[in-house]
Amino acid sequence: MLRSPTPENLVQLCSTLFSTGQDLEALRLALEVVSSHPDDLPLTTAAAGVISKHTARHDIVATLLRSVLLREPHDIRAQSFLAYTLIAGGDLAGGIALFSEMMARHPGERTSLCEYISVSLLNAGYPLEALQVLFHWVTDGEVTAALLNNMGCALERLGRSAEALPWYEKALTMAPDNQAIAFGYALTLLKAGNFRDGFARYVDRPPRTDDEWWFLSLPRLRHGDDVAGKKIILYQEQGLGDTIQFIRSVPYLLEQGAEVTIAVPAGLVRLLAQSFPDVSVRSIAEFGREDGYSYAAPIPDLPFIAGVMSESDIPAHIPYLRADADDIARFAAVLPARRPRIGLVWAGGRRVMSEDVAADKRRSTTPAEMSAALCPVDATLVNLQFGPPRAEIEAWQGQPLFDPMGDVRDMADTAAIMGSLDLIISVDTSLVHLAGAIGRPVWLVSRWDACWRWGDEGDSSPWYPTMRVFRAREKSFAPVLREVGEALHKWVETWQAD
Repeated sequence: MLRSPTPENLVQLCSTLFSTGQDLEALRLALEVVSSHPDDLPLTTAAAGVISKHTARHDIVATLLRSVLLREPHDIRAQSFLAYTLIAGGDLAGGIALFSEMMARHPGERTSLCEYISVSLLNAGYPLEALQVLFHWVTDGEVTAALLNNMGCALERLGRSAEALPWYEKALTMAPDNQAIAFGYALTLLKAGNFRDGFARYVDRPPRTDDEWWFLSLPRLRHGDDVAGKKIILYQEQGLGDTIQFIRSVPYLLEQGAEVTIAVPAGLVRLLAQSFPDVSVRSIAEFGREDGYSYAAPIPDLPFIAGVMSESDIPAHIPYLRADADDIARFAAVLPARRPRIGLVWAGGRRVMSEDVAADKRRSTTPAEMSAALCPVDATLVNLQFGPPRAEIEAWQGQPLFDPMGDVRDMADTAAIMGSLDLIISVDTSLVHLAGAIGRPVWLVSRWDACWRWGDEGDSSPWYPTMRVFRAREKSFAPVLREVGEALHKWVETWQAD
């Protein structure tokens, strides 16, 4: 690579390193290759691209792009990429100023630049600003499928899903084979409450997984397929929360006479095995090739397969996941005796890819913000935070926060802890789904651009009868957390033990 690099093989090797968790090695390789070939501008641009895709190191990407522009100051692609990077890194004024300069200097490129500006604002969490730009442009300028898609996306993120649908439909008229637009349209249909059309379109997506599992070659199970006496694999796709939310429809397949195998990450195996004793639950990482299976399906396809056409079709058997009684007793013995006990989660699992980092920032708060809003409260507070953000517990202030998560092996253990809690308060992450699936009272602190499954409005969810939804209306979680804090103090005053 160092002797004879090309943009293509640099991207390929660095992508492989990133995808296998060797982020530092990938970053070092990209920078070493660029420093060894400083005059190879396509190579530098490729390095910036692969780093931008797989990390949130906007500072490094901006430095690489500025080095390209020193040699090619009129390279509009590098300029656009730099403006996007500045906005993604938090320099909104700098990015917009650069875009404005390009709009003035390159009038023939204004349509594509408007596409770039709007998607930059959307990805950085500025949908209202993106909407203002787009409304101005579509009134007098050239309209493209990308601009129409961005309009739909902005409206959906602002909680105006019904208004977003016609824009997606116009975009699909112009680009009927565009999978990204079709997927956004499906999610917006679902968010608007149109489950019939939304799930029918949702299952047309390619499985959103980077792993080449052997069972992906099996026919994909669809609604209406005859499964009596057939062996079926249901496999993990997208997040753990999706698996927990949709696995409730497994009994539908069992009732149809199917023999079901569930392939999921190791952390879910024990919980699902004790919740569905009539199915085989396997670790997806250790699931070797086997014969005899007729179909496979990603777990998020299950609502469509089971015929969920409206809210009234959602399986109402709560709880459908169950903690082990011995595990519940084991954790109950170490929890503080004082009640009520309230479990807290302030962040999703930390990720490294740029797009995922931006999503994590939108859905996560901090222990300092949460403690300031909730404390002091006449209750025992219990940490349920998992993953790297658990280390942030040192920033907790206000009153003691009991932390049993050091003894947690998997989701089954977390469910067991929840079995002894009286309320769970969490941002939008997998533990919200877990609490709802086992039937515990749970308060969701939803981000301002709420996920499709929580809809545009309302304080309840048809998916989880024990859930109360608190909706942020701005980027900061501080106002909605104050609302949660006020509700919590009232809840504690009237709480009574079961």
